[in-house]
Amino acid sequence: MLKSRIGELLRISKYRREYILKEIGVSPNTLTNWVTGKTYPTMDKAYILAKLLECKLEDLYEYKEETN
Repeated sequence: MLKSRIGELLRISKYRREYILKEIGVSPNTLTNWVTGKTYPTMDKAYILAKLLECKLEDLYEYKEETN
């Protein structure tokens, strides 16, 4: 299971949310869905987001083992 780290990375980003939305070209609702893990960005959008957040692509999500 993937756990989104986008929210915490946005909080420490030097960019405002509005700037990031404009640069990526998505709606506030879409970004919120990425933060909550409801949906995932396409690879091209994830790459731009990682660049803006000054992190590696794999830092956007954390893999969590599912316990049954």
